[in-house]
Amino acid sequence: MYTLYRITTALLITCAATLPLWIVQTTPTYAQTDPTANAGQIVFYSGHDGDTEIYIMDADGSHLRQLTANDSHDDAPAISPDGAQIVFVSERTGRPEFFIMDTDGQNVQQITGDGINKTHPAWSPDGAQIAFMTDINGNQDVYVIHADGSNRRRLTDHDAVDMRPAWSPDGTQIVFSSDRDGDFDLYVMPIQAGDNAGEPELRQLTDNTQGDFFPAWSPDGAQIAFMARRGSSTQIYVINSDGSDERQLTNRGRVNENPAWSPDGAQIVFQSNRDGNWEIYLMGADGRDQTRLTTDGTGNYWPAWGPKPD
Repeated sequence: MYTLYRITTALLITCAATLPLWIVQTTPTYAQTDPTANAGQIVFYSGHDGDTEIYIMDADGSHLRQLTANDSHDDAPAISPDGAQIVFVSERTGRPEFFIMDTDGQNVQQITGDGINKTHPAWSPDGAQIAFMTDINGNQDVYVIHADGSNRRRLTDHDAVDMRPAWSPDGTQIVFSSDRDGDFDLYVMPIQAGDNAGEPELRQLTDNTQGDFFPAWSPDGAQIAFMARRGSSTQIYVINSDGSDERQLTNRGRVNENPAWSPDGAQIVFQSNRDGNWEIYLMGADGRDQTRLTTDGTGNYWPAWGPKPD
């Protein structure tokens, strides 16, 4: 496996190990909650037959559909802002490349073919661009491409590891995690115009010696959810978009991570190993009513929430 390609909590904290995701043997099954409580769809990846595939379900855990089926690893899915497409990473060509498909699994298109390590694709709010992380120039930096894979542009330029970009709702800024001060913290940068305009002035949001990762901007732009190592566990927190008023949302289990907001900002989906397996959970934006959505016990990862297409 490529060190850059699959980044888990253990690797994020130690930069030395990856989580063994592929020890799974059964197709996922899902617990249904109140179908009137949530809106939209949740995409994620799950292990099956020794590799990983992309799945999608309604936001209440119902109507599970498997979208990919091949002998390589498909992971890191993200739903487009209009709910019509999914970008994901696949090794089906022998190296990690970005692919796009419709949310019903049809019309799969490869949009990159440079053979370089890349991961963490994130749609811009207008669906025209995709930010991501790659080590093309020897450093793990944040780049952006057009949604068709063209016009690759470098946004960060530092010897540190810059990862997991997420756009502000107005499309003018990107928040990401970086260890440029010796540990992983959250930073915000404006989107520079032009080709490879150089690294813009950054604004540091957090200062945690154990690590802050996987930021996600709320739909109204007021808050940023993220996972953070505090003491002996990794939990989900939110802060205001200016870095103030940090609040802890989860407190069960050793690791809770990868938060993603519902389209209306009322809920957050995340993954946790609190019950012994990596499963997908749902909670209110204030941390209340934490509910387990997946129940198969095999391992389900990287949930991303988006609207249903018109």
